[in-house]
Amino acid sequence: MKFLPTEIPEVIVVEPDVFGDARGFFLESYHEKKYREGGIAGPFVQDNHSRSGKGILRGLHAQLKRPQGKLVRVLRGAVFDVAVDIRKGSASFGRWVGVELTGENHKQLWVPPGFAHGFSTLSDEVDFAYKCTDFYDASDEIGIVWNDPDIGVDWRLREPVLSKKDAALPTLKEVAKRL
Repeated sequence: MKFLPTEIPEVIVVEPDVFGDARGFFLESYHEKKYREGGIAGPFVQDNHSRSGKGILRGLHAQLKRPQGKLVRVLRGAVFDVAVDIRKGSASFGRWVGVELTGENHKQLWVPPGFAHGFSTLSDEVDFAYKCTDFYDASDEIGIVWNDPDIGVDWRLREPVLSKKDAALPTLKEVAKRL
C-alpha cells in the first residue's frame, strides 16, 4: 500500500495493494493501523455512498465549525476528484489538487479537515463512497462555486450538471469572510 502526498502534502493519494486473478480482485479499502502510519488518522464516524450520472459536478463543499476529513474512492465509474485548501492562514490557501479516481485504479484520496471537496463525473455512471471524520451537519455546511475564477479548477467538463444549491454557491473571497 502506498501513501503519496500531492502538491499540497496534507492531501494524500492512497494506492492500495490489489490482489487479482481470473475470479476478480481483493483489496483492503481501510486498515486503521496502516492508514494512521500513512498519515490518515481518523477516526471515521460516518460512511456515505452516492450515485451520479455522466457530466455531474458535486461541490465544492465543506463544514465551517466541524470540518470533515474525507477518505474518498470510486466503486464503479470514474471521477475527477478535487480538494481546495480553505484553511485561513495556510500557505496553500485557495490552491487545489485533483486526482482521477476510478473503479479500475482503486485509488483513494484523503481530503483533510479544512479543505473544500468536490468531484466531476467522467463516466456514464459513478458509485462514489467516502468515510468522514465528523458527522454531516447541514447548518454548518459551506460551499464555494465550482467555477470560481480565483481558484481555477479544471473540472474536465464543459457544461456540468449542477444542483440548484451548488450553482448558487458563493466565491472563495465571499466564504473567506466567514472563516
